[in-house]
Amino acid sequence: MKNPFERVAQLRKANPQRKPDSLEGRVPPGQYLTTKFPVLTYGPVPSIPLEQWKCEAWGLVEEPKSWSYQEFLALPHVTLTADFHCVTRWSQLDNTWEGISIHEVMKQLRLKPEAGHVMVHSYGGYTTNLPLEDLLQDNVLFAYKRNGENLSPDHGWPMRLIVPHLYAWKSAKWVRGLEFIAQDRPGFWETYGYHMHGDPWTEERFS
Repeated sequence: MKNPFERVAQLRKANPQRKPDSLEGRVPPGQYLTTKFPVLTYGPVPSIPLEQWKCEAWGLVEEPKSWSYQEFLALPHVTLTADFHCVTRWSQLDNTWEGISIHEVMKQLRLKPEAGHVMVHSYGGYTTNLPLEDLLQDNVLFAYKRNGENLSPDHGWPMRLIVPHLYAWKSAKWVRGLEFIAQDRPGFWETYGYHMHGDPWTEERFS
């Protein structure tokens, strides 16, 4: 397995020969369409028994919050169809996700005024950063199903954050918590050279 620096360096130097796809403004620059759902994970896939899973919110909140898996699933559900864009240049259109809207989670939290960003934490140690305004978009959800089927473990089971309007590394697998912070700071891939924001439409691939 390449170390993260080597992986990012290889992607920086990639010179794709295939012409990028275009579909009425739905495919960002430099992206190719696929009907597959590739698995791209650094490190082992964590095994998380549902009775041990929990999601937590801490940091700049008036009161920290923790949900068991059953408590989290008891929140109102939503179904959302959205495109998905990976920084490695593949895109897949019309994924149907089922899960819990970020707005249902935020209804149970009171943020402190200085909260401006969030660090998403995952089982296995992965992290990624988001501005609060991106986290709170209407298309953001915690998903456990894709196209009518439960997510497989290598795609983030039992719960994955989906942020469709940013590159897919921001859609953290195996999510276990949200840390609300005042100032932006890099997560795992951002530390190794990925962009701090990750907008596919402006090709924010690298810092």
